[in-house]
Amino acid sequence: MSDTREWPRIAVVGAGAVGGYFGGMFARAGAPIVFIGRKHFADAVNSKGLVLDKSEGQERIAIKATVNMSGLRDCSLILLCVKANDTSATATHMARFVRPDATVVCLQNGIDNADQVRAVANVVAVPAVVYVAVSVPESGRVKHLARGDLIIGPTSELTMQLADLFVRAGIPCRVSDNIEGELWLKLLRNCALNAISALGHCRYGQIAQNDDAKKLMEQIVDEVLAVARAARVVLPSVDDRESGMAAAMELATQMADAFSSTAQDLNRGQPTEIEALNGYISRRGAQLGIPVPVNHALFTLVKLAEVELATSGDIIKHKL
Repeated sequence: MSDTREWPRIAVVGAGAVGGYFGGMFARAGAPIVFIGRKHFADAVNSKGLVLDKSEGQERIAIKATVNMSGLRDCSLILLCVKANDTSATATHMARFVRPDATVVCLQNGIDNADQVRAVANVVAVPAVVYVAVSVPESGRVKHLARGDLIIGPTSELTMQLADLFVRAGIPCRVSDNIEGELWLKLLRNCALNAISALGHCRYGQIAQNDDAKKLMEQIVDEVLAVARAARVVLPSVDDRESGMAAAMELATQMADAFSSTAQDLNRGQPTEIEALNGYISRRGAQLGIPVPVNHALFTLVKLAEVELATSGDIIKHKL
């Protein structure tokens, strides 16, 4: 029997790779959805539809997109998919239009996005851990490489209902009572892989096969775990270098053909989320008195690369 339950009206704020993929999954399942993104994205999908490019083939989906934040006015579920650096500014812009009974799910990298949204938008915000390898080879086309699952939390009637909605759209989603630990586990993986992929111009699989890269990863993992312990955060199934490396290597293997989001941003000459990744560990380490020289070095090098690429236009070309 077909599922006749009603969908909520959904808005995707930040229609890039992640927003395009998860919003596209809801659209193909029949949910009423509006995408809010940049003009080139809106123009492309309004005229030709959104193309989901998956291993089993391409699918073109008719969707509506706008550049105006007012598009979320009638939406009860908002998928926030902007870069972590833009969370507070975007939430401030959203606050004028968001319904008081709406729920925002933060499909973003970083630790404190939901806190930032709550602080400025006075709305229910749910943190999510996102595991997906996607890119945007051209406006209106989302290339899916691996995974595409979520973790939300903590357990409540709301998060259970949200998980059910994601699963109905074909998006695996589980609820965790240790959502902070899950966010930190994703942070550990991102810190161990993203900057190396960006600065080394390499895919995750290449990192996993390089002994020197793995030695560097070990130092990153040690530092992240030291900061987590000082912050009294318990990462699920990870408490030492061996288990931390296993978690990072698992992701590198699952997404072997992917460049990190940091690498993709540098490739396009765009700002990265490094401040919410290795930069976050650098700041928290300083606050807690924990030395984190490797994470600080990677953060600094990526920031220098951002400036160089933005000013010179000498963008390294990857085949994605």
